[in-house]
Amino acid sequence: MAGHSHWAGIKHKKGKADKQRSKIFSKLSKEITVAAKLGDKDPAMNPRLRSAIQAARSANMPKDNIERAIDKSSANTEANFENLRYEGFGPDKIAVIVETLTDNKNRTASNIRTIFQKNGGSLGTQGSASHNFNQVGIIKINKNEISDEQIFELSIDAGADECISNSEYHEIQCPMNEIYNVKKKLEEKISNFISTEIEWIPLNSVDISKDRQEDIIQFLETLEDDDDVQNIYTNVKFN
Repeated sequence: MAGHSHWAGIKHKKGKADKQRSKIFSKLSKEITVAAKLGDKDPAMNPRLRSAIQAARSANMPKDNIERAIDKSSANTEANFENLRYEGFGPDKIAVIVETLTDNKNRTASNIRTIFQKNGGSLGTQGSASHNFNQVGIIKINKNEISDEQIFELSIDAGADECISNSEYHEIQCPMNEIYNVKKKLEEKISNFISTEIEWIPLNSVDISKDRQEDIIQFLETLEDDDDVQNIYTNVKFN
C-alpha cells in the first residue's frame, strides 16, 4: 500500500475481496450500529456514523443492510460494544496493533492471544508496540472523484498535513483530532469517500525477506478472520 503498510492494501493485492465480502459487511455493520448507538442516528449530525456509512457504500454494501444496522442500534440495547486495542509482536518480531470492537473482552483477548502465540508472537502491554507508530487522521477518496491537483489544493485549504495520490485513490493525512473538521471542508466539494479513519502509521517500516512474507500474511489473515477485529496495523513493508 502506498504511503504506509496498513493491512488493507495486502488484502486487495491478494484478491481476497470476494471471499471476504460478508466478513467486511459484518464489520462495517457493527461499526454503523455502534456509531448510531453512541451518537445521533442522523448521519448529518454524527460524523462517525456518516463516515461508517460512506465506507459501507464504498464497499458496495446494499442500502437495506445499512438501514438495518442503524435500526439495530435502537433494538439491541443488551449488547454493549467496546473499542479495545491490543498490541504485540508477531512472527519475526514485527510490531502489530489490533483494533477490536467487542461485546466480550475476555473472549476477544483470549482469541487474539492464542493467534499471536500460535504464530510465534506474543501480546504486549499497552504502548509496547504503539511507540513504533504515529496516530494520524487518514481520509481516502476514489481517484475518479477529483484530479490530483484539485485534491491537493483542497486538502491544504482544509487544514490537512499531506495529500498523497496513487493509481487508485487520494490519501489525505491530518492530525487525528482534526479529522472531522478537515473532512467537513472536503465534503463541500466531494460526496463519495472510501474511508475516514484514525490510523497507525509506522515511524520506520521493517523489510522482511520474501520467504518469510507468506507466514506473516497468514498470521495477519488469521487475525483479520476474527469477528471482533476491525483494523490491523503493522510496521512490515510488503514489496
